Amino acid sequence: MEITRLHVGKRLSEVAIHNGTVYLAGQIAEDTSADIVGQTREVLGHVDRLLAEAGSDKSCILMCQIFIADMAGFAGMNAVWDEWVASGHTPPRATVESKLADPACLVEIVVTAALR
Repeated sequence: MEITRLHVGKRLSEVAIHNGTVYLAGQIAEDTSADIVGQTREVLGHVDRLLAEAGSDKSCILMCQIFIADMAGFAGMNAVWDEWVASGHTPPRATVESKLADPACLVEIVVTAALR
């Protein structure tokens, strides 16, 4: 089976595609001065862009893992998520509080999706 990787770097690839499934690396905000709402909005934009590039979209998400630095931001993150997620296609999801690699990052989102 062939594996296609997009945006391959020394440490990681942003996307791997295998057997009809798209795997995204954890996505974080570039603008870490934003609050949880702003960072979540930016991260979901990254998810949209990468899924489109891979031949998928948010209606095809199979599983989502969300890591937030502080559960106090849970409601703000969920407000953005609820606006963004495809109605009728809400995927299985886990959300946990976690110390993230960059203390300025408030949210990191990992997505697995099917190809369209």
